[in-house]
This record gives sequence, structure tokens and C-alpha cells, in this order.
Amino acid sequence: MSRPRPVVLVSVICIVVVMGILLALAGSQHGWAVGGSGSTPGFPGFALAVLVAFVVQWIAYIPASIAQTDRFFDATGSLTYIAVTIMLVLLAPSLDARDLILASVVVVWAVRLGSFLFVRNIRSGRDDRFDEIKKSKLRFLMVWTLQALWVSLTAAAAWIALASSNSAPLDWTTWVGLALWIIGFTIEVTADLQKSRFKADPNNRGRFIRSGLWSVSRHPNYFGEILLWIGVLVIAAPALQGWQWIALLSPVLVVLLLTRVSGIPTLDKKAEQKWGDDPEYQAYRARTSVLIPMPPKK
Repeated sequence: MSRPRPVVLVSVICIVVVMGILLALAGSQHGWAVGGSGSTPGFPGFALAVLVAFVVQWIAYIPASIAQTDRFFDATGSLTYIAVTIMLVLLAPSLDARDLILASVVVVWAVRLGSFLFVRNIRSGRDDRFDEIKKSKLRFLMVWTLQALWVSLTAAAAWIALASSNSAPLDWTTWVGLALWIIGFTIEVTADLQKSRFKADPNNRGRFIRSGLWSVSRHPNYFGEILLWIGVLVIAAPALQGWQWIALLSPVLVVLLLTRVSGIPTLDKKAEQKWGDDPEYQAYRARTSVLIPMPPKK
């Protein structure tokens, strides 16, 4: 496979940055601003959040590119969720209970997933997704820039609500959204733990997991991830108005990325290469739901 030409990589980076700017402009409508006085407008809170997300990735890219390492890629993404969310909480002119719930669920999720991915990366020593990418500084920069947009879009519902000047009291959407988040978070954590324990057992070397949640879904962790971000949107919804509804892109992007781009397609391809000739794996694929946990087919 030929490597992308520099002009293509630069074009992609520019497009991603423009998308980030458009997201920041739309999500900043009806939001509070930092600084400014009199006739001088301040800097919109959500736009600042998106800007910080991009700057953090670009700063982290510099030492990662020099060392040609991807070891801190996932951890940087998780730290960005945490840092930006806390920044918005500290800068907000006022906070209500909905804001505190949104900030808490994002930080708890990011701390859990970030620590899990970091430990997994340290143990494995490498992430084969980046074997070729990190050899090209421009291509590596593109990946870090994409992560900035990914973080901003995924957290958009929570960050826009935190930066919104519209306050909404707790209602049924809060509890429904929180219930969805708790269920999704529990599924994701349980699935990750089950797979980690399965891999840690020497007797399972070279085998695929098909027990626990993995017996009713081939990708239960991704289902949990999708469900919890839908929950975040439901919690944030009453605080959104006008162009702030661009926050709808948050769970939509999560679904598209995990089911059509780098999630399920990538893992299924690797699994097919590894166990494609194994009758037991073919039977597992045939009877087990791809994403949504369901009783196995007969």
C-alpha cells in the first residue's frame, strides 16, 4: 500500500482544523465567555475548550514524534477530557446540579478508560496501529490532530452544556440519561475486565474470548461506550439551544467510528486473519451478535 502524499496529509490536517473551528463556533452560541470587558467580547467557553483540546495534542505530538512512540497517545486523549472538563467547571460563572453531574460522568469515564489503556499499552509495549504511521512525522501529526477533533466531538454534549448560559433544573432527562450512562459504563468496564483476565491466563494464549458478556456480543465494550455517550447527551439536552444542538454529533460520531471506521471493522479483520480457519471461531461469529448483547442464535 502506497503512503499518502504530503499534500494529501496537509489537506486532511487543514480540513480537521476547519471542522474543529466550525464545531467551536456552533457550540459557542448562547454560551458564556472568558475575559472581555465593556464592548470587548470575551473568548467563548466552548471554543476555548476545543482550542485547548487541539493545543494539548499538538504539544504532546512533539516529544512523541521525536521518540517515535505512541505509548502516551491514548493517555493524552484521556487527560484532555479530564483537564478540559475541569477547566470549564473552574471558569464557569455559575454551576448547577446538571453541570456537576455532566462533569463527573465525563471525568470518571476518562480516568477509568485512560488508566486501563495506559496500563495495557505499557504491558504490550506497542500499539500496532502506529507501526507505519509514526515513521512519518506528517502522518503522525495528522493522527494527533484527528484525536483532538475526536475528543472535542465526543465530549461536545457535556462541554457545550457546561459552557452554556442556559440553566435547566434536574428533571426526568437527568435520571434517564444517568441510568443509560451507568448501564453503559458498567458494561464497558465489565467487558474490559473479562477480556483482560482472559488474556492474562496462559491457558488462553492464542484463543479468542467467548465467555461472559463476550458470549452475547462480539464487542460488548463498544456497546457500553455508545450507550454511555447517549446517556451524556440525554443529560445535557435541556441545557442546549439553537446551534448548540450540534452536540447531537457526539453519540453519532461514536457510533460511526466504532461500527464503521476504526473499531469493529479493524478488530474483525484482525480476528479473521488470526482465527478465520478455525471452525469454532466461525461458529462463534455466526451465532453471536456483533454489537448489541443478545441471546446467541441457534
